[in-house]
Amino acid sequence: MATLLYRLGRTAFRRRWLVALLWAVLLGTAGFGAASASTASDDNTSFMPGIEAQKAFDLIGERFPGSAADGANAQVVFAAPDGEKVTAHDNRAVIEDFVQEAADEPQVSNAVSPFTAQAVSKDGSTAYATVNFKVSSGDLTDADKAAVEKAVDQARTAGLTVEVGGSALTEQPAAGGSSEMIGIALAAVVLLITFGSLAAAGLPLLTAVIGIGVSMAAIMAFAGVFGLSLTTGTLATMLGLAVGIDYALFVVSRYREERANGREPLDAAGLAAGTAGSAVVFAGLTVIIALAGLSVVGVPMLTKMGLCAAGAVVVAVLIALTLVPALLGFWPQAVLARSTRKRGVAAEPEHNGGSRWARFVLRRPVAVLVLGVVGLGTLALPAAHLEMGMPGAESKPVSSTERRAYDALADGFGAGFNGPLTVVADVKEADDQKGAVARISETIKDTDGVVSVSAARFNTAGDAALLSVVPATGPNDEKTKDLVQDIRAQRADLEGRTGATFEVTGSTAMNIDVAQALQDALVPYLAVIVILALVLLLVVFRSILVPVKAALGFLLSVLAALGAVVAVFQWGWGAGLIGVEQPGPIMSLMPIFLVGIVFGLAMDYEVFLVARMREAYVHGGSAQQAVVTGFRHSARVVTAAAVIMIAVFSGFIGAAESMIKTIGFGLAVAVLFDAFVVRMALVPAVLALLKDKAWWLPGRLDRLLPRVDVEGAELTARTAHDTAAADDVQIAPQTPARL
Repeated sequence: MATLLYRLGRTAFRRRWLVALLWAVLLGTAGFGAASASTASDDNTSFMPGIEAQKAFDLIGERFPGSAADGANAQVVFAAPDGEKVTAHDNRAVIEDFVQEAADEPQVSNAVSPFTAQAVSKDGSTAYATVNFKVSSGDLTDADKAAVEKAVDQARTAGLTVEVGGSALTEQPAAGGSSEMIGIALAAVVLLITFGSLAAAGLPLLTAVIGIGVSMAAIMAFAGVFGLSLTTGTLATMLGLAVGIDYALFVVSRYREERANGREPLDAAGLAAGTAGSAVVFAGLTVIIALAGLSVVGVPMLTKMGLCAAGAVVVAVLIALTLVPALLGFWPQAVLARSTRKRGVAAEPEHNGGSRWARFVLRRPVAVLVLGVVGLGTLALPAAHLEMGMPGAESKPVSSTERRAYDALADGFGAGFNGPLTVVADVKEADDQKGAVARISETIKDTDGVVSVSAARFNTAGDAALLSVVPATGPNDEKTKDLVQDIRAQRADLEGRTGATFEVTGSTAMNIDVAQALQDALVPYLAVIVILALVLLLVVFRSILVPVKAALGFLLSVLAALGAVVAVFQWGWGAGLIGVEQPGPIMSLMPIFLVGIVFGLAMDYEVFLVARMREAYVHGGSAQQAVVTGFRHSARVVTAAAVIMIAVFSGFIGAAESMIKTIGFGLAVAVLFDAFVVRMALVPAVLALLKDKAWWLPGRLDRLLPRVDVEGAELTARTAHDTAAADDVQIAPQTPARL
């Protein structure tokens, strides 16, 4: 592996113009494809196949053609001025006019008046009208929205307070690059401090931006074909930018080290690609495994997010191995430290901050280990109280009309009106279809926790009916979850008595089913990525205990990160500092996604740091000295890489999208815990206690495993032999031309 990458690095250095041209052509081609591609539609009709809520959703689309089960909707809430009622003649006329205007719009399938749907509060102060559209919210044009918004404005002008909830008129977060720019700016500062050279700091940023440009252009080019969303692209940007900077950082840092040790530019670039590049390849593979492994969860949207982000990581690895050495060929001197440029060879000092920290840990391994484990364990405690859901309008700022509509409905009708359940009754096999629906309706109405059940709406064929069930509790209340299970528990008895069956769906039931399915999928997902990554690390480090230690350290850091997420986003500790308006359940997709990403990034630091220790150990150092050597060479760069990742992820905490904000925070604190507590403290403490046992591998397994030479032993021997041969030629006595 190291020898192959050494040759690749030398080739890229020598053929730098060709390599740069190829990447420019790739970027231009992807950009052209993105510019000419059709936009993606928000196709959520198959969010998670297999769960009951999704099956019921599909049944509605099948039995009620044209009703657009996946269509957008607007819930328009009317509140009368103080002392008045919405049922007063003038107020009622305003609401009826709104309903009529909305119903006349071409994309509206139906608009239901609150006076015919009994959607007026008991005190008469509040009412709501439901407007259903024929298409999904992503397919609504500005003109479609403007027509309904105009009708809303007219009702407001007449003196009513009007707020709008639902999916139709919800403002989508802008696709601006402010988060990315914040991350890049912070990374630039860290790189400048680390390298002390504008060229060395700018090169990783330049290559990372090029990599993100290629990745994002490719995602946009295929968005229409694969239904890729803004969230998909944002997450690919987040990870691609972070690992792109880090991977380039490691290659440039190794190049500077080899140059400081007296290597010529061409050889230094080859050695950087062969040694640091090997670590980049295997670190990238662990991230890709974790991301691609998201496909086993069974959520199409999560699969798309994982595969797109994995593609961005592949691009980052390829750029680190080819474009970075090529750019080093253009500026072989500019990226060096100023002292090296002035004085030539300047070997790295034997003692620096990294080696001093390693010796500190080696002298007190038990204390450091206990303190780190107890600290992370304490931070992980809130994770035991994790509640998963899909935060809705209640989590939006109070300045938004969606939040005000949510509050108005809760005040006027009860919390359950913000999360009604949809029951679809399948009476195709029933002898008395209307009687079967009536019995289903009565049974559900008599269930504890149900406020009301709407009149049944039959389809044209008469073999299916829809019921809207209003719970007494809000969408994210545990009692609502219990109610859904209670209703479903009555299905078998009703089917036996009537020959009809039913299924429960709606956004509330969908969220409950998704949360449960993701919880069930978490253990298999963890098993898949941990086993694959352990095998990969076993091949890389040729050790049993080092990969196991890496996995256990990951579990500590990810649990601590989840604990921090629960404390901030669910309990509200310091939530206002990062713009969280309303604490609530953690988005269902977030924990499993966080686990996958953090696992990949944790293995990143494990490979970068421990590979250098393995290199020192293979080249003859003792187990203790190998730890010190690894920290002396890698601690400064790993620290910079971690700070850069934290900076990039922190930039996304300011995003308007709730999921992006939560993931940005979770990843930032996870990298903080994993890099600075697990890898920088617990890893050397454990290795100090294990000593030579850390690198033990059974002889039979040693013979079976392929040798990838990530530590560059063969490469070092080869380059040393070449250098010695060159020296022999230079010092050989010159033979006279004539004797």
